Amino acid sequence: MALSLDTISFDTISFDTISKTHAAIRDATIRTPTVPATRLSRHLGIDLHLKLENRQHTNAFKARGALAKLLTLTETERGAGVIACSAGNHAQGVAYHAARLGIPSTIVMPTGTPFNKIKRTGDFGAEVVLHGTGFDESVAFTLDMARARGLTFIHPFDDPVVVAGQGTVAIEMLEQEPDLDVIVVPIGGGGLIAGMAIAAKAMKPEIEIVGAQATLFDAAKARFEGGETHFGGATLAEGIAVRAPSEANLAIMRAHVDRIDSASEAEIEAAVFDLLSHEKLVAEGAPGAGLAVIRNALDAYAGKKVGLVVCGGNIDSRMLSTLILRGLVRDGRITRLTFEIADTPGQLADISRIIGEKGANVIEVIHQRMMQTLALKKAELDVVIEARDQGHVIEIVTALRDGGYVVRTDSGL
Repeated sequence: MALSLDTISFDTISFDTISKTHAAIRDATIRTPTVPATRLSRHLGIDLHLKLENRQHTNAFKARGALAKLLTLTETERGAGVIACSAGNHAQGVAYHAARLGIPSTIVMPTGTPFNKIKRTGDFGAEVVLHGTGFDESVAFTLDMARARGLTFIHPFDDPVVVAGQGTVAIEMLEQEPDLDVIVVPIGGGGLIAGMAIAAKAMKPEIEIVGAQATLFDAAKARFEGGETHFGGATLAEGIAVRAPSEANLAIMRAHVDRIDSASEAEIEAAVFDLLSHEKLVAEGAPGAGLAVIRNALDAYAGKKVGLVVCGGNIDSRMLSTLILRGLVRDGRITRLTFEIADTPGQLADISRIIGEKGANVIEVIHQRMMQTLALKKAELDVVIEARDQGHVIEIVTALRDGGYVVRTDSGL
């Protein structure tokens, strides 16, 4: 279905515009479910519902806005091709729908983009060019390439058609769960929250719209509140690590968004782990920021029906595996016990017996005799165990100490 939005501007984005966009992209996008987060709701003490855009084509909401823009191209523009600059999700959305529509695509990605996003973008048939260390450094290069090659540039968030496409998420959420009181939306450049805020406030004026950012990249929050902007370091939420949100999107946020909160890297990491462990959902750092800001202000959500956009699931598998292990350590389910023992036969066997009798598993043993800090007839023993939780670890450590062993843990138990 062709989309005729040639005259659309940021000033004219409306619920009608977003509804027409939804009708145009509906057949080629997934109407992702909004599901109750049963375990997380019990854990947090709130009524939380998740919009699973990680199940969208290319595993992120960006496919919506990308398709909307592609449908507005003329035949000449289609033949020449398109170009986009993205850390991954917008790139994959453009590449996927461009290939499906027979439009050549070139994607410029920052050099630090996770490998899985680079590979998946290339797998969709796009020409991938790596340049710069972030979106802001890459976009000027992308615009130069667009002019040199005669390509149509598809901006990931500073484009009213793209914003209208992203706003369709809110239409579906409120059709699926009309009694939502709050919707929490991760913010990078602001396209998703701008489109969703316009649609949601039109459908339900009293609904709260809350933005979520990483503290390390909180440009939208700073501009929204008139405060100081923070930039620095690597963030797990690289998909929303934008130094300069769109001015047009900021204007929409000021008109329709209630507040913007931010979360630390540790909080985002813990939230991504909780989405996986409690709800069995693979989510990247951006929705982790959304869950983290909810958890940081539970009193504000008490008694309300809360919707969270799980906006993407394209987290690098290596990073995910590390995150899982760190989460298990944080919860006490994997713990390293360090002993200083007499270097005599039977010590390891006795320690293993006590651990086994307490119902834990030994998953790694390191026996060290050569450390110069140890007495000659002593040895240091590291035993990594799998336990149920921190309470179980305390029970095991108590039994070991009652057995005469001097033992310490990484967490100081």
